[in-house]
Amino acid sequence: MKTLLFVPFFAFLLFTSCQDEVVEITPPNDSEALVANSELTKLISATSIKDGSADNIIDRASCLSVELPVTVIVNGLEVTIDSKEDFKVIEAIFNEFEDDEDHLDIVFPITIVLSNHSEIVIENRDALEDLIQECKGENEPDDDIECIDFKYPISFSVYNANFEIIDVITIESDRQLYHFIKRVKEGEVFASLNFPVTMVLSDGSAVVVNNNQELQQVIHDAKEACDEDDDNDYGDDDFTKERLDNLLMSCPWVVYEFKRNEDNLNDKYREYVIAFKEDNVVKVRARGGDMLTGTWSTRVTERGALIKLEFDTLVDFTLEWFVYDLEPGKIKLYQAGGNRIILKKNCDIVVDYTKERIKNYLQECLWRIVRLSVDGVDNEKDYIGTPLKFFENNVVKLRVNGEFVEGTYEIGVRNNGFVLQIILEGRPNLKLEWFITFLEPGLIKLENATNRMVLQRHCPNVDDDLNYVDNVLIDSEWEVALYEDGDVNKTEEFHMYTIDFLESGWIKVTDPNNGIIDGSWLAYRNEGLFLAMHFGIEAPFDALNHRWRIKEISENRIELKDYSATGTIERILVLEKKV
Repeated sequence: MKTLLFVPFFAFLLFTSCQDEVVEITPPNDSEALVANSELTKLISATSIKDGSADNIIDRASCLSVELPVTVIVNGLEVTIDSKEDFKVIEAIFNEFEDDEDHLDIVFPITIVLSNHSEIVIENRDALEDLIQECKGENEPDDDIECIDFKYPISFSVYNANFEIIDVITIESDRQLYHFIKRVKEGEVFASLNFPVTMVLSDGSAVVVNNNQELQQVIHDAKEACDEDDDNDYGDDDFTKERLDNLLMSCPWVVYEFKRNEDNLNDKYREYVIAFKEDNVVKVRARGGDMLTGTWSTRVTERGALIKLEFDTLVDFTLEWFVYDLEPGKIKLYQAGGNRIILKKNCDIVVDYTKERIKNYLQECLWRIVRLSVDGVDNEKDYIGTPLKFFENNVVKLRVNGEFVEGTYEIGVRNNGFVLQIILEGRPNLKLEWFITFLEPGLIKLENATNRMVLQRHCPNVDDDLNYVDNVLIDSEWEVALYEDGDVNKTEEFHMYTIDFLESGWIKVTDPNNGIIDGSWLAYRNEGLFLAMHFGIEAPFDALNHRWRIKEISENRIELKDYSATGTIERILVLEKKV
């Protein structure tokens, strides 16, 4: 693996940055360079081939796809297809009557995208049929791998004959990857992939790989791990009963959306967890912790697959539901009359949890309070940079300014569910009895009436990037080199202050008059790296109470940014090593 200026996460930032930055890369060895005819090169190429199966309901060919928008005439009705969601409109028209013959005509000209990502304008049906004939037959094995994809951007180092780096190529899409790997296969370029890279599986889960050997194994294992849907039916309603049953029982499913008789019941049923068990037993974990048991069965008809749910008490779920759509990690169910359920697969979530299992999860690592709303007031800002630590014998500690405030916690049973109560002096907003509504190894959600709390696990010692951030912060004293709030430069307010990040989690700030301002800090990962800092009400540092996204970091400089909900930059904070 190549040696980068920073640890692997920061390599990702560097390769995608628009700024001129230095990246130190050592020449690859034989195992790192991509060889033109190697198995790995072929596998990478196969993942980048354009998959044309998603629109088979229109063109009945998996080796090509129709560029949208396109106008079609379905059973005499003219329909404009603007997005993949509109494929459902075609299927709904097809399924309207069981005993009719379905017809679809395309309004030409159209643009066709081939498996090599090239585009062709087609003027009539005969020209389209000629292209379709070049495809392999329905459900026959083809060259593309659809069960796993790269998470972009990724980058390749390009070398000359002397193993000297001459370029770093950033890849943003399958199309770019296809054409780059084609050059590798034809011997035009000599390159190696810069690790780590993240691979996304068909169920939505991600795998981080760190070298060529791992990458080859991951792609090889995944290439036949899903249904590539290379048939001429849309939405996989051609499922066999056995395959559908196995999918349902493979993992728990979380309710993402729920509508019954046109009534939106998301607030009532969102995050209910459904577990399909053997012997046609189905268990539903309600948000309040109650476990409800019913029965389930499936059948497959000419109109598609159906799932029948029956409960004595959960009447809104009791119905025979059509499988309306299947996506990786997601099932959409519907029934006439305005009934709809969207379920998301979650193999990490715990359904049959116990008091002992809850305790084990709590005691594994530190926990960040990422959301805390009590009586309609958001209180999570009071806990920025102050994680909780749960111990045996019902002891809980909150780390504030580098010192632990000790309290107690209890796990109790209420109405067939579990509750968590935390008692810490001076922290009444934690003292409520919190129903455990959602439990997985890294996330716990709690509710009580209109109150809500979310805890996220923090295990810094197993994350190389976090260890790097911690070491950089602790190793030096820092000063504010830049603080911009919108268009206003407020750097001068922090002139001559010295910031010292201590290993205990205490931020010691020395002001120009040798006074001390206390603060708390915590570097953590949440789809990126963040630095949480909290200084209480002490001006001017109270303005920095925030969870800042780390954009760049080195031994001498740290750049932090505050983003709005729409992704715009609202504030920039730059810390530089004090000389």
